[in-house]
Amino acid sequence: MSSDGGVFLPQEIIRTKRDGGQLSDAEIERFVQGITDGTVGDGQAAALAMAVFFQGMDIGERVALTRAMSRSGSTMQWDRADLNGPVVDKHSTGGVGDKVSLMLAPLVAACGAHVPMISGRGLGHTGGTFDKLESIPGYQTQPDNDLFHKVVAEVGCAIIGQTSDLAPADGRLYAIRDVTATVESIPLITASILSKKLAAGLDALVMNVTFGSGAFMTDLGRAEELAHSIVDVAVGAGLLTNAVLTDMNQVLGHTAGNALEVRETIDWLTGAGDDPRLTEVVLALGAEMLVLGGLAADLESATSRLAAARADGAAAERFQQMVSALGGPNDLVENPTSYLRSAAVTQRIDPDRDGYVQAIDTRSVGLAVVALGGGRMRVGDAIDHSVGLGDVVGLGEFVDHDRPIAVVHARTESEASMAAAAVRAAFTIGEAKPPPSPVVASRISG
Repeated sequence: MSSDGGVFLPQEIIRTKRDGGQLSDAEIERFVQGITDGTVGDGQAAALAMAVFFQGMDIGERVALTRAMSRSGSTMQWDRADLNGPVVDKHSTGGVGDKVSLMLAPLVAACGAHVPMISGRGLGHTGGTFDKLESIPGYQTQPDNDLFHKVVAEVGCAIIGQTSDLAPADGRLYAIRDVTATVESIPLITASILSKKLAAGLDALVMNVTFGSGAFMTDLGRAEELAHSIVDVAVGAGLLTNAVLTDMNQVLGHTAGNALEVRETIDWLTGAGDDPRLTEVVLALGAEMLVLGGLAADLESATSRLAAARADGAAAERFQQMVSALGGPNDLVENPTSYLRSAAVTQRIDPDRDGYVQAIDTRSVGLAVVALGGGRMRVGDAIDHSVGLGDVVGLGEFVDHDRPIAVVHARTESEASMAAAAVRAAFTIGEAKPPPSPVVASRISG
């Protein structure tokens, strides 16, 4: 039976959307319930996804879908008596070399927030935060709920893997979308992201929507459309949310690969290394989180507070506390080389000619890391956490035989050579130095 007492006929809901009609909250709620309990078949879920892909959903429908999926499983409840600050999080649409979460969670926690960050595995050309954490020996990426809550309360942050009990309707619908060419639907992307965030019991969310050759959405206009959708739907569902659009037309930072990115994270937190673009993204997102969480009056004061927490070692200390609390080494920050695996082979990628980096096919760079064994093309693929790229140059940098494009970290010489050829082909080198482009393109407030 449907929620209004009538017979539930999934095909009638599909027909309404197929013909461009608007679905009621009750129809959406019942359909999502059917996805969760199995009374809606895969073919029917796929048909509705395709109808939404072509006909879209207005904001009210997107809010209803997001709320229904967020209630399809368990929801997190935070005991405010155990917390000394707001519960805030950040989510990114991802990219190549995107290790921002590893830096951001402890940095924001050091400023008084609690950050329960649930991360995903990498798939395709983008790396996943979950995979980076698995390069740390002993680190529990899927702790039980009690330990997760304990670490968030006591340390201030915990980064773990996705759990199947949060928004299970989204898990099933996403798997169906993935094999029916409906992944790119902005209403469905919006509901997929936000359903899990609503279920996480957050006070505020900052969304990092990336664009460019290394991003899921290459076009800035489409990325802006997604960012507006997420902010509007989140606010409509009662979650305070802002979005920051950032450029992913080059590798973020100087590394791409799991253990290599963890090492770059540690170097950034301790001040041993820096990349201006990466720092700007981390501080921009962190400032939004502090302002939304009521820990800073404005972005300028928030940025100053974040910079101080990095400079005085508080952020690095929080990172180490999180790693230790979740089973990792107690001296990882002090002795990263003792724990992070190194690849057997390293090989420079020299350019075919001297000149300035004018363009980068960042997606191809990410796929080269996957081919080395550092990512997966199918769910369930095993990963070699030691492989990847280090010392990667960015747009506008000069390369020659003294300054290579990057250094490959590989299992064998032949794999290193194949990756080197692929990465070399992804870089356009010329005589003219291209003008710089801002890494933070725009901000959208809820």
